[in-house]
This record gives sequence, structure tokens and C-alpha cells, in this order.
Amino acid sequence: MKIIEIEGAKELTGTIRVSGAKNATVALIPAAILTDEEATICNVPEITDTEALCDILRLLNVNVNRSTESVVINPTDMVNTEITEPYSKKLRASYYFMGALLGKYKKAVMYFPGGCSIGARPIDLHLKGFEALGAKVTSDKNKYIVEAEELKGANIYLDIASVGATINIMLAAVKAKGTTVIDNAAKEPEIVNVATFLNNMGAKITGAGTSTIKIQGVEHLHKCFHEVIPDRIEAGTYVIIGALCGKNLRVDNMIPEHLDSLISKLEEIGVKLEVGADYVEVLEHERNYKTTNIKTAVYPGFPTDLQQPFTVLLTQCNGKSKVTETIWENRFMHIPYLKDLGADIEVKNQTATVLGPTELKGCQVVATDLRAGAAMVAAGLLASGTTTITNVEHILRGYEDIIEKLSDVGAKITLKEI
Repeated sequence: MKIIEIEGAKELTGTIRVSGAKNATVALIPAAILTDEEATICNVPEITDTEALCDILRLLNVNVNRSTESVVINPTDMVNTEITEPYSKKLRASYYFMGALLGKYKKAVMYFPGGCSIGARPIDLHLKGFEALGAKVTSDKNKYIVEAEELKGANIYLDIASVGATINIMLAAVKAKGTTVIDNAAKEPEIVNVATFLNNMGAKITGAGTSTIKIQGVEHLHKCFHEVIPDRIEAGTYVIIGALCGKNLRVDNMIPEHLDSLISKLEEIGVKLEVGADYVEVLEHERNYKTTNIKTAVYPGFPTDLQQPFTVLLTQCNGKSKVTETIWENRFMHIPYLKDLGADIEVKNQTATVLGPTELKGCQVVATDLRAGAAMVAAGLLASGTTTITNVEHILRGYEDIIEKLSDVGAKITLKEI
């Protein structure tokens, strides 16, 4: 079992370079099988989710060459076989193979995906989209068979602006006959990155980043070279850590516009920031933070993935703050462990009330999911004494070289096998 140990209350100074976006990478790798030649994806983070997707590619007899920060994917010898449960349950994003295989072969067979237990995560919108394109969906317990004699463009309205459903329908529609229109599409930057990748291969997608996406089907997709955008959630996590214990801590290789909602909240409570074209620096300043309220929302609203680390910062604000979670019902599983560290927080009806400032003291905590794990790291860096985090596999799923990056700016943090 792996654990992370943190000796807290250290001042962090220097520069942290942001890696490629996890939430884009996990869609780009399955999307690559749609090419009829090969695809090169660079700025790919070395995280366990990436490796799990590459394992699925190998199961499908796809040639995968992984080198530093890049993956070359060649599906010319690919075999459309069933994606068994041990592979599919390793991560939530395995479901993107459903759309990609359906788009390429008109058939996909796989089991229900895995991922963090942050709430009910049905794939109904994905399946309804596939059915609208002409596919038949059958299920046997956790196994899904999605197949079609022919895929035809359709007008699809998403009841919820779901990132996963938006991308999965795009993957299924790029080779469908005619034009597909997705209304109430999600607008996240990762969707734009995936659409750009597909267009670089010869797809005809317009409107990505808006609420209406149009896909004109094509017969063939060719080889291409593509770069993963910087990870806005990783960047936001480190900026929040800078607000907690940084002294001129610079977060580099990022796109600040992707974090406008976070930056505005940080400035509202009194964090001193320098925002550049591709960096945010948390400047040295007195930490006398005001309270604020946040409410998670789909992009460009406040990201649910940053709610948990931001809650740690609210423990250091002067007075009462509130956090309302609207995306996932189980996104407060980090709260009991923050309370163990000394936080004063109460949760009622999907709203957490945080009283501050409180002194945090190190103890043993659990990373219940990926972003809860990031919150535990942030809290451990701030707390006095030693914090031990278990279930750290969740953290390693989404943060490339987190131990090395934080150590390089002065953190006393180690990954241990026990």
C-alpha cells in the first residue's frame, strides 16, 4: 500500500509547471482509434489513468508507443473485441471507447466504467445519443452492447450539459452519414481540445466551446499530430496551495482564462496574484482573507473539481463561508477528514458551512477520491506536524509527478510503500 507523508507548515517558493490536462487526455486516447492511419499526441501526463487507457488500446491490438510526454497510436491492426470488466472499471473515461468503437466499427461491447465514487454517474445521456444516431443498446447487468447497421446524423438535445456525453456523441458521430447537431452541449476547454484533434484528422466539427456543436460526417480520418492543453484543474490546485502556504509561488504553463472563476474568487478574498499570459503567481502577502461563498457549476462556472481544495482555503478565512455543490452529491467526503485536521465545517443539504480561521494539525486522513485527495495534500501542506494520506492511488490517477513538483518548491512530502 502506498501512502503520502507530509511535514507541513513549510513555505513554498519557486515555479511549478503544469502538465497536460487529464480530462482531455482520457478522451483523446480513445478518440485516436478513429484514425485510419496513426495519431501522435504530445504533452500527455504520466498518470495511472493514461496507462489504464493504453492497456485498453493493447487489448484491442492497437500499437502504442509511449515516450516522454507523447503517445503514438496506430490502430491499423486493431481488432474490435470486448472490453472486459477488469479493464473498463479501472477508470470512468473508459466509456469513451464506447463512442469511438461505435463510430469506427458500428459496434462496441464493454462493461460499465469505474472511477471515483463521488455520486450517481449514469451514462443514460451517452446511450440516448447513440440511439438517436441509429444504434441499438442492450445491457446484461453491467455489460453493454451498442451496435448499428448504419449511423445517421441526428439532432440531439442533452438534458444536462454533460462533458462525457458531449464527447462520446462527437466520437460516434464523426463518421456517421449526414450532420449531427448537439444542443445544450458542454463548453469545457477539454471538449474544444478533443474537437480540434478530430478536425486535425479530417473531421468536420464546428461550435465546440459553445452550447451547439455541429458534426458533418466524413468517411475517413487521417494521421495527425496534436498537443494536449494544460490541465486547468492541476493549475488551480497549485494556485490554491500557493494561497495557503506560498511565497511568490508561480504556476507556469497554464491558460489563466480557463480559471477565471477561481481567480476572481481568490482576488475577492484577498489573495494577491500576478496573472500573465501563461502563468499565475501567488505573491508574498499577509494572509488576512475575507469570507466568500461558492457554488459549483458547469464551465465557465466554478469547477466542481476545485471545490474540495478550495474548501481547505476557506478554513483560513475570517468568518463564515459557504460551499454549495450542484454537480456531484458525494463531493463532500473530504469534510470529515478536514474536521479531523481541525477544521470547523458542517454540511447540510449539499451546502458546507465553513468557519474560520482554524489551525490545522496533522493526522492520518484518507483520499476518498481524486480531488478529495488533492484537498488532503493542500491541508497537509498547511497543517502543523505530520499528515499521512492513505488511498493515494486516487491522487496518482490525476496529478503527474505531484511529489516531485511540490518537493521542488520546498514541501516536505514523500510517497512511501508500506
